[in-house]
This record gives sequence, C-alpha cells and structure tokens, in this order.
Amino acid sequence: MPSILLAHDHIPRTGKHQPVSTYRIQLSPEFGFNQANKLLPYLDFLGITDVYLSPILQAAPGSNHGYDVVDHSRISTDLGGEDAFVALSESIHRANMGLVVDVVPNHMAFPTPLYHNRQIWSVLRYGHESPYVKWFDIETEEPILLPILAEPIGKVLTEGQLEVQNLQVPDTQLEPQQVLRYFNHIFPLAEGTADLPLEVLLEKQNYRLAHWEITNEELNYRRFFDIGSLVGLRVEDPEVFQATHMKILEMVNRGLIDGLRIDHSDGLADPAGYFSRLHEATGGIWIVTEKILAENEDLPAAWQVAGTTGYDCSYRLGQLSVNPQAMVPLGIVMEEITGDALTDYSNKVKQSKHEVLSGPLRTELNRLAKLAHTVCSSDIRLRDTTMKSLTDCLTELIVAMDRYRTYFVQGQPLDSTSEDALNRAGAIARDNLPEKQHDTLEILLALLKGKSVGAERLTEMKELAQLQISFQQVCGATMAKGVEDTTFYRWTHLSELCEVGGNPGRFGMTPDDFHSWAQLMQSNWPVGMTSLSTHDSKRSEDVRAQMSVITQDYDAWIELVKQVRRLSLHYRPATLRGSIENFIYQTIAGTWNTNEPIAPDRLQEYVLKSAREQKLWTSWINPAKQAEHETIEFAGNLLADPDVLELFQNFYYSHFTEIRTVILASKAIQLLAPGVADNYQGCESVRYLLVDPDNRSMVDFRKLQATLTALDAGETPANLAAEKLWLTSRLLRLRRKYPAIFASPKGIYQPLATTSSSLLAFGRGTDTGLKVVCVADIDTTLQKRGFSYHDTQVILPAGSWHSILTETCYPQGAHSVSQMLTTWPVEVLLRAE
Repeated sequence: MPSILLAHDHIPRTGKHQPVSTYRIQLSPEFGFNQANKLLPYLDFLGITDVYLSPILQAAPGSNHGYDVVDHSRISTDLGGEDAFVALSESIHRANMGLVVDVVPNHMAFPTPLYHNRQIWSVLRYGHESPYVKWFDIETEEPILLPILAEPIGKVLTEGQLEVQNLQVPDTQLEPQQVLRYFNHIFPLAEGTADLPLEVLLEKQNYRLAHWEITNEELNYRRFFDIGSLVGLRVEDPEVFQATHMKILEMVNRGLIDGLRIDHSDGLADPAGYFSRLHEATGGIWIVTEKILAENEDLPAAWQVAGTTGYDCSYRLGQLSVNPQAMVPLGIVMEEITGDALTDYSNKVKQSKHEVLSGPLRTELNRLAKLAHTVCSSDIRLRDTTMKSLTDCLTELIVAMDRYRTYFVQGQPLDSTSEDALNRAGAIARDNLPEKQHDTLEILLALLKGKSVGAERLTEMKELAQLQISFQQVCGATMAKGVEDTTFYRWTHLSELCEVGGNPGRFGMTPDDFHSWAQLMQSNWPVGMTSLSTHDSKRSEDVRAQMSVITQDYDAWIELVKQVRRLSLHYRPATLRGSIENFIYQTIAGTWNTNEPIAPDRLQEYVLKSAREQKLWTSWINPAKQAEHETIEFAGNLLADPDVLELFQNFYYSHFTEIRTVILASKAIQLLAPGVADNYQGCESVRYLLVDPDNRSMVDFRKLQATLTALDAGETPANLAAEKLWLTSRLLRLRRKYPAIFASPKGIYQPLATTSSSLLAFGRGTDTGLKVVCVADIDTTLQKRGFSYHDTQVILPAGSWHSILTETCYPQGAHSVSQMLTTWPVEVLLRAE
C-alpha cells in the first residue's frame, strides 16, 4: 500500500491519553496479568503514569517473551486470558494511569506443533487455495521449505522417523485428520495424500521438510532476521493488517489500551504507510516505534508516530560519562589482549556484515540477486548483467549502508534522505568492486531508487517492487545481525558502548552534544520515549554506568587487568581467545555489587552466549565444545580466585564515588529530558542485568515497595540501590505533577551556563518560564586531575530555587557546585511560586 504523507505533529489527537512516564513489565506465564494487577499500588506510589506491557496476544507454547505470536484473535491464555487482561486494564484506569501495549506486526511464529498457528497450518495444508496465503511473505511458486529435520531427509526416511497419524487438532472444530509426525513436530497433509507411500506423500505436499543446515541456502520465506521459526507478515495488505490487529484495535476502541509500542518497524515493507493506517485505525492514540537511528539520522518526519522507543537517548547518556582521554590507553590494552587495533572498528563492521551475508543471511541475499536478475533479464539492454555481478554489487552495497534501511515506496519518488544514503553506500561499494562491475552497480542503484533504466515496462514488474522492498528489509537484518549481534560482541575496547542503538566508533560526548539532541527532540518529537534499559539491552543501565568508570581512572584499570592476567596465568587455557578474555574482565567489573561478584552461573551463561555471538572460534551452529568448556571454566575460576576477587572489590570500592555519580546522574538526566520516560522493570533501583534471558529475570517487587515505603517515612537510604529508588520516585512524581513541562509540545528545554565541561545543566519549563533545573556531574575525572568543585559554577535562571532532594534554597545567579553537589551528584531545583 502507498504511504499516506499527511501532516502530523507527532502527538496524540486531542482527547487521547498522553503518557508522561511508563513502566515496562515483561510478562511471562509465571508473571501474567493477575500478577501485574497486584503491582499497581506500588507503580502509582512510584509516580508512574502508564503501565507498559510486553506483547499480550497468544504466543507459541512455552514462550517467555511474547514476540512469537501465533494467534492475533486471542489475548494470551498463558498470561491469564482476556478476562484477566480486561480486569488489569480497568484497575489501571481506576488508578488514573494509562496502559501501553507492545505490538508485533512484522512476523508470526512457526510454532511446535504447527497447528497452534492456524493460518500457517492452512497455508501448509491447502497451499495456493488457502485463504491465508496472502498473509505471509512466502514464495509459493515452490513448496515452502521447512528446515526442521535433525538429519538429512534420506536418513530420516531410512530410520522411520516420519509417520502418518490420525489427530484431532486441538482448539478447532475440524474433524480428526491425518497428519505427518516427526517427533514433536506435526504437519498437515494435502487433500488425498494420506494413503500414498511416504516418499510419494512427501513430494505431494505444499511444503518440503529438510535438514536444518540448509536454512541459510534455500529458505523461501522472509524471516525475522535469521530466525527460521519466525515468518514475515505482509501487513501492508489492508486485509492482513485488519486481521492481525483485530484484537488490539478492539481493545483500543473499548478504551482498554491507551498507547502502542511497535516492534521492529524496519522489517515492514512500508513503515510510513503502516503507521498512517494504524494512526487512523486507533483514532490517533500515542504510538512509538522501536527504531534504531544512526547518529546523524532523523526519524522520518512523515511517520505518524510520537517518536522512537528511546535507543537514541540511552546512546547519548552512555557516551556522556565516557572520558575521551581513555580511548588510546584502553585501545592499547585491547590490542595487547586481542590483537585488535583502534583503527580496526570500521573493518570489523565490514567483515561482520560480509560474514552474515555469506552465512545466516545468504538466503536473503540470494533472493535479492534472483529478483534483480529476473528484472534485468526481461530487458535486452540489461540482459548481460550476470547473477554473480548482481550478487557482488548487492553485497557491497548492503555492507556499505550506514543505517538500517532506506524507505522506498513503489509509485513514489525516493525521499532525498534515503537517496543520499544510497548514494553514499554506492560510492563506497564502487571503490570495493572491480571496474567491470561498475555498470552493474549503476543499474542496481537506479532500480533501487526507482529511476528510469531499461524499458518503461520494468516499472510494472512485481519482481522489481519485491526487489525494492526486500532490499530495505535485508539492509536492516544485516545491520542487526552483523553489527549488533556480531561486531558488538567482538569489539572489546569498552563493552559499555556496544549496546543496541550505540556507536562504539565514537568515544565520549560533550554536554553541548547532548543539549543539541535534547532541543531537537523537544522541537520535533516532544512526546517520544526515552530509555536507559530495555528487554533487548545487552547490559542494563547500571552495568553500563559502572563500566564507564573504567574510563575515568584508566590507569587503575590497566593495572588491574595486568594483575588479573598475572594471577590467572596458571589456569588460563591455551584455547582462551583474547576477544572473550577482555570481555570477561569488563563484565566482572560492570556487574560487581557491593561485596559480591556476579554469580558464576550467570557469568558463564553470558560468556558462552557472547562467545557464540562473536562467531570467531565457536558459534550456535558449530559449537567448539571443548574450547567453550575451557573458556567458561576460566570465567568460573576467576570468580573462585580470592586474589582476583580482591582486586575487583578494591577497584569497586576505590571508585564507588564515581560509580554512584554516573548511575544517579544518568537516571536523573533521563527522567528530566524531553519525552516520555520509560523505566524498565526493577531499574528504578540498581539492577546488574545482562543480555536476555538474564534481563528478563524476576523482580522482587515486595522488597522494592517495602524500601520505598520506608524511604517515604523518612528513613535514610541505606545503600546505592535505595538511593536510586528514592531519586527515581521523586523525579517520576515531579513529572506526573508537571506533565506540560516534561512530555508535551509546550515544554521548553534550555541549556544553562556552567564553567566546566564536566557538568550538564539545563532548565525545563513552558512559555511561562523555567520551572525545573537539573545540574548533574557527568565526568568525575575533574577531581581525579586535582580540580575541585570550588572551581566550577552554574548560573541559575531568574527566580528563587528550592531543591527537591536536599530542601536547600538558592537565589538566581552564579553558584559554586561545591555547594550544590555535596549530598547528591545531581541537584534538581524547583522554582518557588
């Protein structure tokens, strides 16, 4: 469907609910709607305005996250069912809060057993005659490839692992039917084939069972990245959109849902068109999109959304506390341990993208080349463009893309931003291709831009439209798998920067950089979401903050690494790779909690997953079992070595002031910045979480509520976790009291003058003047270098200012920071009426 480029001010329509702060709850069968309902008094007490739920529709059996939807017509029975959801929503609204729900429009699950997805079951049984065949991004000219067999099909047949059975498919009104069973997998049979000999029967189906190893070579449906169990949806089709959003829209129209978070919009054929349709279908409620932006990339203004889910915010907050002077010293450490030089990062990205395109995403690349070749072969002037040349050009073009995707819509001219991105990628690709392939590259670029090339009738070819759309989708998948899930695990300069939405190619950011971004957000996306931690974070906000302190005393860190390597020499295995060794040291430092290191099983699970994601010496497909065992054993031995533990503990305590400063200041800045502030479950207190499934672990809400109750009664915070909880609650309540200041187009963000680059100071208010001031210490290295807070000042705006943290009062004008940041590393002031 075409994009509908309507004017949109990126705020909900008049009369629709506007969140001010959200609290993300990761639902699971163990923590469903009823359990979430019991949290509401605590969330209200905390100061939250909106509860934000992970996906609520029926997911595949055993799902612990909800992103593998199998039935769009049902609220998940595993989470409690529709009655429990309605009860939760009604409780939320009685508490004067709103409800935001995560929606997954890009894909559905190939579940086990398959009959849990009735649409897929129908397509596999009836093929082209299925009413659901248009739902999925599948090439139906040939049987749908199902690469789920543990062994080649010949061996499976020889060993009798396939059998035909009679089965009553659960949850349907169908009569018992003949099915094909392979262990826990159950497949439908095409009409009239059940009595055929097994080998003949298999050839007559609308699908082809195959060995799992051929996934990356012959798959004929669009996946979610490289996950074969998630099949792409065609929500650009109005009927598919309506069917897959039916229950969500019903809940919106009943007033049970007030806002939506849209998962992975880069996978959609036409994001702008999707958001236009969703905006109209919901009556203009608050919508944000999970969209990762390059550092200098803007969210397309035509999208009818409030903004992103906040990766752009967390990236900048993470960079603020990084000391750029540590870049070279830590680069030397990395090179000594791993062999990687500081100048290698861009090559690492390039190499990783090449690897995923020749490996996990080879199917997608081959499909693009096939489409391009079909288009070129249809015109005599383009017919000499070979499949190999097209494949080479596509590879280099995708690798050279500096962002997740462009936004081409058939029948519309390519927007200038997307064309510029393609031109930049084309120039880089040209330098990496032999001269004889330059003509092919120019043809390909013209096709992707929708420019005239070859015969006029080419523009009407369905293969050309598929090429233009699929190219954008594959670019996004390549960035996600090549950079986020490969390079970010290989690059160990400072692991904190290797985060979703991050850019480890940059090392540090100034307050002025942050001010520029915040002012842009207030101007263009005033009610987008801000975040520090999400369910997709590789490391939670507190782990990243603690890691950044490595840069603030890099000499001490370098000495620690040297001593740890000396102490562990006798149990460091010969198979240990430097890329994972450096990674382990930083992870231990980033997760150290008071007197305790991370639990050995958590560290070892994380190290194993990270090593496989690196894909350097082991991988998920080809695990090097012995080397893996020796690597995680090394990680466990570090945590069992009292001398090593003493080193890390001493580093933690000798830098506790800096750790406390970064954790509390980062949280305060996020909560006072423009937009809707999201808090991931439990992160109102200190939580040292690693990549999923670790970051989906249960939260002790009873303890949090008891602590907050005691703090409100006047108890002094006993530790950093309690301090963060107290600070977060005060700022969330401030946001709730003044929504027009913090999450509104009426708000103002104004940088304040300081005499030090280590301070971030800004005011928030409306056109009636500034009402709130934030002064935060973001770089404690000033004190390390012999400076004092007495040397720095901040200029307070006109008015009389009262601290909501310390009760201190300040007049307007210049103030020494030594007066302001004695108790907290951040000061938040409210202008007296």
